[in-house]
Amino acid sequence: MKSLPRTLTRGLRALSLGLLSLCIAGTSLAADLKEIKSQGVLRHLGIKYANFVKADGTGFDVELVKGFARHIGVRYELVYTNFYDVIRDMLGKNVVRNGDTVTLEGNFPVRGDMIATGFTVLPWRQKVVLYSQPTFPSQVLLVARKDSPYSPVPAQPTLAAEIAKTNEVLGKHSLLVMERTCLDPANYGLKGKGVDLRAYSASSNLDEMVPELLKGEVDFTLLDVPDAVIDLQRWAGRIKVIGPISEHQELAAAFPPSSPELRAAFDEYLRGIRADGTYDKLVNSYYPGIRRYFPGFFARKP
Repeated sequence: MKSLPRTLTRGLRALSLGLLSLCIAGTSLAADLKEIKSQGVLRHLGIKYANFVKADGTGFDVELVKGFARHIGVRYELVYTNFYDVIRDMLGKNVVRNGDTVTLEGNFPVRGDMIATGFTVLPWRQKVVLYSQPTFPSQVLLVARKDSPYSPVPAQPTLAAEIAKTNEVLGKHSLLVMERTCLDPANYGLKGKGVDLRAYSASSNLDEMVPELLKGEVDFTLLDVPDAVIDLQRWAGRIKVIGPISEHQELAAAFPPSSPELRAAFDEYLRGIRADGTYDKLVNSYYPGIRRYFPGFFARKP
């Protein structure tokens, strides 16, 4: 077989190198502020969940990040993802947890520059992402069907005492959970305690937890407060809150470790909208009544 002409060989080599560089770029870390401004677009990774990101392209975090994009002078783009893939979509790496150890593996396309989607600040996540200042408060609750025989925990002198009482009610009963999310039982010391854990794996949509609970095949499920506020209205008279499973939590935007300037710019923007009232309007629009659950958080000075 004759060899290819030298000019064609050089051309094919150049083409292969170009394709390789595109592949490498697709798996590289997301850009920092300077690169975002140069590209002219901010890609927001969002998950359809609890009014933070809605199917119609609106939501608390959508409005928050749209405002940030305007603040830094770039176009906004919403990229839908899910709780299983969201960090991978930002870092280009799979996150693998083994106890307290977290490793990043593989190479995948980077689909977004930041995460803002009711994203809970969790110790294992802090090992792989940069969090912004808190954007919203939360807490994980134990929830049952309204007709279940289990009663809500009476008020206790401390939150720690209420959590202990809630765990007593839970006992070894069946509990619907969703791993690798804020409702992962490993986050709250519920694994290895004899609880009958039922991992929901049909999807990564947390909005499906209550409908699954209402089927009557499990005793309890977990919900965080923003979701519970919505579900108590959506499923009025059909579910009840038993008590807290976690301490108060905070939600925040997340950025790659390679994007400290982008994170700093977001924190500056967040301080500004908390000071000028824009943030309060968003809270009132998407979560009316939430302030009574976390008065201390919303009373903070920006």
